Amino acid sequence: MSAEKADDIAVALFGELFMADQLARNRISKVLPKGMELSHFSVLNHLARINDERTPAQLAKSFHVTRGAMTNTLTKLEWAGHVHIRPDWEDARQKFVAISPSGRSARESALASVVPLIAEVVQAIGADRVRALLPVLRELRIKLEDG
Repeated sequence: MSAEKADDIAVALFGELFMADQLARNRISKVLPKGMELSHFSVLNHLARINDERTPAQLAKSFHVTRGAMTNTLTKLEWAGHVHIRPDWEDARQKFVAISPSGRSARESALASVVPLIAEVVQAIGADRVRALLPVLRELRIKLEDG
């Protein structure tokens, strides 16, 4: 394949990814419970899935955001009662974040509104086609994470 064709494919791929990302974020944001932002849902979902504490720095790294951005999200989640933030008993400079019962409930409520939207899209495209696409998207994500 010529370099020009490869470049065209790359531009088309990333154009579609960026547009799909923007449209998905907009649609999901509209169905989240009142007051919940996509970043809040993402952090609650992550903490619920891992079912363990994480430091703010670990969360920032997982979400590829700055520590300041993660601190802002965590402050809002703590204020809403959705996470518990405690000091590290061995290193007072560090903190640990865990999802609270209220946070689990908020996540479940958000999932109840998000899942039908996502399921509708998957059904429209076809579950088999989406399933076939997932390994390619996962490989792309891993390549991009490796930098």
